[in-house]
Parts: sequence; C-alpha cells; structure tokens
Amino acid sequence: MFKTAVLASGSKGNCFLVKTENTKILVDAGLSVKKTVQQMQSLLLTYEKINAVIISHDHNDHIKGAGALTRKLGVPLYISQKTYLASKKKLGTIKHGLVHFENGNSFVIGDLEIHPFASSHDTADGSNFVIMKLGDEKRKLGIVTDLGYPSRLTIQRLTGVTTIILESNHDEKMLLEGPYPWELKQRVRSREGHLSNNQAVSIVSRIIHPELKNIILAHLSEKNNTPQLAYDTMQNFLESINFELNLIVSSQNEATELVDV
Repeated sequence: MFKTAVLASGSKGNCFLVKTENTKILVDAGLSVKKTVQQMQSLLLTYEKINAVIISHDHNDHIKGAGALTRKLGVPLYISQKTYLASKKKLGTIKHGLVHFENGNSFVIGDLEIHPFASSHDTADGSNFVIMKLGDEKRKLGIVTDLGYPSRLTIQRLTGVTTIILESNHDEKMLLEGPYPWELKQRVRSREGHLSNNQAVSIVSRIIHPELKNIILAHLSEKNNTPQLAYDTMQNFLESINFELNLIVSSQNEATELVDV
C-alpha cells in the first residue's frame, strides 16, 4: 500500500497525508489540530498513528499548526534549519524531536524515502518533495506547491512521478482583473510567487509519461481561480493529447479521497 490524500489546500491552510502499511506522515501543518484530526477522521483514519510531520516552508498556511500538532501527536518535526529559525517563535516548544533536513539530501521515515528539493518561493528556504516507498521502484509521489515557476530542477525531480499534488493557484485573467492590489498581483505572478493554471499544465506537459495516473490540483486561490477553471484547463490539455488519468481538484474545506500512488 502507498497512498496519499490532500486533507486541505488553499490560502487558509495546507496539509497532505502520505501513508503505507507501516508509516503515516503529514506534509505541512497549516490547519488547527482540531481540523487536522477531523479531516483524517473523514477518511476513517486515526491521528494517533502519525509518525512525523514535515514542513515545506515558513508561511502560516503551511506551518501554523505544526507545533501544536507535534505536541498533540507526540511525533518529531522535520524542517530545514532556515525554515525553523524563521518560524521558531510561532512553533513554540518542539517536545518530541526536531530533525533538520537539507534540500538535495534525502531522508527516511519508516518505509518512506523523502527527497526534498528547492522551491522558487518567497520564503526563507522553500522545499518541494518527491516521496517513494522503500523497495517500490515503480511508484513515486510529487508534492509541488508554492513555487513561482517550473525550474529545470523541478522538472528533473518530477521525472517519473506516478502521482503528483500540483499547485494550480490562479487563472491569469482573473488575477489581473481581480481585487488584489497591483503589488500583490505582481508578487503572485513573479518567479517567487505561485503557479497559474497554465503553468501547471506546462509542468505536466514536460513530465507526462504512460505511468502517470493521478494529478491532484492544489493551493487554489479563492479569489483568482475556481475549481472548475483549474479542472478544465488541465483536462483540456489532457484531452488534446488523448491522455486519461484520475484528475482531482483539492479543496480548502474537504479532504480528497485516498488515492493509490
């Protein structure tokens, strides 16, 4: 077994679940403890079985629940040193183990091997992840949110993924015509901002291969995108090349189904 689900994703909080028969981890902890537990219970999972929490970067929507969650679950926090230093005050006391990882250096939790790599986002030390199950060479999970553009490194690391959780933050027209002040619009569109629907398609077009079976679109903007727009933009591309897979749009409020990586 090697499965994943998005417990929640958006500007109000992000949390991703990865599980095997023996190991269960959360990537990012941008929800309250109560909400995280509720989302896991909606998938008929028990929060007591979590082995670790991994943090991608120091923005509140990815880290605000991390300290309390690790204390509640009694599990270690995996976080880069720069991200930890940037968020030390809001994390509070980490009681059950603090493990620093570095982008480019893989680490193992249970039977999961995690490969962090640098993300082009305006943060202290942003990370994206590729995760594999030890002993399983055929399946590979990519978790790629909060990046401004698809760098060569990103494309290289995502080669061969069979499931990808991919940012599809905004529709470019909605962003430009929307309510954000110009400075914020520029930040979102920058190389350190967020991926648009079309940029998400650009990534998929460069990594697609016959064994890619799940795309979960994530981190949608509530003001500059809609679930239908994000879905249609990706689905139209997939139909144009006659490629079928399981396409899911994640939500800020409801967990996705558990999918086989």
